Amino acid sequence: MAPCKRERIAAFVSEEGYLCHMQAKLLLVTPPFTQLNTAYPATAYIKGFLEEKEVSVAHMDLSIELFTSIFTSDFLHAVFKEAQNLGNHEYPHIHKMRAQYISRVDLVIGFLQKQDLETAHRILGVGFLPIGHRLSKVNTAIKWEAGDLGIIDKAKHLSTLFIEEIGDFIKANVDEFFAFTKYAEQIGTSASSFDQLDEVLQYQPTLIEDEMFTILETRIQKHSPDLVCFTIPFPGNLFAALRCSQFIKQFFPMIKIAFGGGYCNTELRSLEDPRIFEFIDFISLDDGEGPLLKIVKFVEGKVDVNELERTFVLENNEVVYKNKIPNTIYHHKNLPAPNYSGLPFEKYVSFLDVVNPMHRMWTDERWNKLTISHGCYWKQCSFCDVSLDYIGNYQNTTAIDLVNKIEKIIKDTGITGFHFVDEAAPPKMLRALSEQLIERNLDIRWWTNIRFEKTFTPELCEVMAKSGCIAVTGGLEVASDRLLAKMKKGVDIAQVTRVTHNFSEQGILVHAYLMYGFPSETEQETIDSLEVVRQLFEKNCIQSAFWHQFTTTIHSPIGQNPQDFGIQITGPVFEGFAQNDLWHEDPNGADHPKYTNGLNRALDGYLNALGFEKELQDWFDFPVLPTSHSKHLIEDFLSEMAT
Repeated sequence: MAPCKRERIAAFVSEEGYLCHMQAKLLLVTPPFTQLNTAYPATAYIKGFLEEKEVSVAHMDLSIELFTSIFTSDFLHAVFKEAQNLGNHEYPHIHKMRAQYISRVDLVIGFLQKQDLETAHRILGVGFLPIGHRLSKVNTAIKWEAGDLGIIDKAKHLSTLFIEEIGDFIKANVDEFFAFTKYAEQIGTSASSFDQLDEVLQYQPTLIEDEMFTILETRIQKHSPDLVCFTIPFPGNLFAALRCSQFIKQFFPMIKIAFGGGYCNTELRSLEDPRIFEFIDFISLDDGEGPLLKIVKFVEGKVDVNELERTFVLENNEVVYKNKIPNTIYHHKNLPAPNYSGLPFEKYVSFLDVVNPMHRMWTDERWNKLTISHGCYWKQCSFCDVSLDYIGNYQNTTAIDLVNKIEKIIKDTGITGFHFVDEAAPPKMLRALSEQLIERNLDIRWWTNIRFEKTFTPELCEVMAKSGCIAVTGGLEVASDRLLAKMKKGVDIAQVTRVTHNFSEQGILVHAYLMYGFPSETEQETIDSLEVVRQLFEKNCIQSAFWHQFTTTIHSPIGQNPQDFGIQITGPVFEGFAQNDLWHEDPNGADHPKYTNGLNRALDGYLNALGFEKELQDWFDFPVLPTSHSKHLIEDFLSEMAT
């Protein structure tokens, strides 16, 4: 697949391939795969900033573009043919019913994009969807809302399972790296060496990757960029970005390529291996505005390479970190609104795999993503990357400025739902924001991440609800007062109970981030933590939660001072590429991984308001200790609030 040739004006390009004082054109790309129901915000932030600086910028969400190109009848024909050519025969029942999958996929994707009642009725019709390995196990006990909403939700749930069945087939038979919100994550995670990435990049592109190239090529031809910038938020975006860069270097060698984003900020700070620069030209760290503006000027030939800020480049086959001091600082309060215009909002799909009303917010509906405050005002948690800029550099703005941005974004997107993606939104700012929204009579729905601060009084929660707040997320972590103190969380179980109750009383849903396996955590503390979670669900203080097994990171206080937490770092050996997650031994703690399945089984029940009466032992397939907590622990905390 050779791209069409682009005409270039050679007189304006230097021998090194950089422009000679001409304005560079940029293409910002979100590589596959990220959240599919709404736009990832990084390119919109950068686009808004650079356009204010009179830089020519286009952006694209290659993630949703590729996903909606894969899930079409035409492409599914190619998928089944490719599986046959490769001699792969996993999920034979899907292959046998392939004609029905092919004939239904366009309508189903269209429904997940628009969710109309007429199509919902068709999808729920007997025999309309093929009954594959997921739909055959659908939970018939789910109680759907009465009326049209329940019909649409049920059709959305069955449609999600139908699409997931096709995804399973693709992963098993055509592309082992394929997943809905990530691609090749297994080789991007904890990649201390570039060896495996380099090896797989030499493989023949898959059918999925060829389609990705086709979409990218079309956009390059449309915009003729001089610089293509990939945001890489997670390990599951790295390989796709490298594949795209490899394609650009092969067919559009004059284009310069830059990487940035969360993955680079956390994983690539110690980069030494020069091989990645066979595919790219720049890697920037931390906030992208300043470094990228300098890269643009460098590409235009207006500044020397030594003027770059927080940027890795290759010089004499060695990785060199260019960071002119002092950096050019663009304070959070002075940044323009993200510019989402140009993204294909009609293509995003709403999935409903988990019916829990809070849990579904990550996969359902459209949300404009916006940051209230930069960094974390608390920045003390011992497991967190508090030494990095995205946590440690706290910057605020005003409520007036924030609501001005909200109004501008609504005008750009037509979407009135907002997800404020703060590390921890400050209570004072949330009050000011809520009051400003009420004063302007601005009708939006919003949710955000918080700390369970005592400042969230019943009165503040009422104001937030009145302004349109529908949900909050926050870290309960290990529900143990000893461990909460050890991790410097700044809360205890009683306070979490009071705060979550205050939110729930106002109809604001609460999701709790849970952790197990914290250094020195005992079996008793794990079981007691589960009991606290059970009671919080039972008393409707929280409506959703998710367990994470603790991982040490090199940028956290624990990773930097493991001896203070009684653990021993055992690896991995840094081999020149990524460095973030660390392996550790916890001689004073329980055998943490063995609790994973039981904790998740229990949580799955609680998410569906089931199993509160079951003994904790019933969730595990090995003997566990009984809880040391009273069955009335949370009830007693709530009673204290009433006195």
